[in-house]
Amino acid sequence: MQLEFHQVDAFSDRLFHGNPAVVYRLNAWLAEGLMQQIAAEHNQAETAFVVAEDGAWRIRWFTPRCEVPLCGHATLASAHVLFACYGVPGERLDFSCQSGALSVSRERGHLVLDFPAQYLEETAMAETLERILGQPVLSVRGGKELLAELASEQAVRDCRPDLDALARLPGLGVIVTAPGRTHDFVSRYFAPGVGIDEDPVTGSAHCILTPYWAERLGKRELSAYQCSARGGELHCSLVGERVKIAGQAVLVASGRLYLDED
Repeated sequence: MQLEFHQVDAFSDRLFHGNPAVVYRLNAWLAEGLMQQIAAEHNQAETAFVVAEDGAWRIRWFTPRCEVPLCGHATLASAHVLFACYGVPGERLDFSCQSGALSVSRERGHLVLDFPAQYLEETAMAETLERILGQPVLSVRGGKELLAELASEQAVRDCRPDLDALARLPGLGVIVTAPGRTHDFVSRYFAPGVGIDEDPVTGSAHCILTPYWAERLGKRELSAYQCSARGGELHCSLVGERVKIAGQAVLVASGRLYLDED
């Protein structure tokens, strides 16, 4: 059996920037263990699998180590593949996943994710995170992820966390963030516990970052930059209890995966 895949750099309009993801459009679901093996073989931050179901696209995302409940950049990449490689008509794609209903629209040269806003609670972990991150921490919020606000963009850029210690913390990963010099805010995202030491550009983290900075800055339209080595720019809006995240994507490679017939 042969399966077609496409690799996309999401949240960038240039090759070798943004966040890479591999996308499979399937006619029917593969066994979960096989999808996990495929994701480990590609060894990208995320491999997405999409299947047409009930008038929408069911989507699942796998890191090299495990399945995750939500992923922004691989959803953006999947939409780009469906529009550009498979010619799916219309200006909007509806997705369903573990986290509920999602959509991606084409608007003025960008793809716009429509995701649920996520809110974290204040938690007393500043001292612990200071030791792990090697930077002073102003405040921490926690839940499915941990969010640590640092003093400046430079502190975010200079962060060199102890990844082994970070992997033992509760939650999927740690977002570090601060006000930006030329953007409303900057961030980085570390998730060694799920096989991602540092994610280049993390759409799902901005479901947390957008309402956080909307409250802090008193504005609902926000410019964001994830200052990883590859880097990526995001345009974020808080609309009620939804977050809209606009970005671009570029196709990097296409190929076939050959599976045994056994």
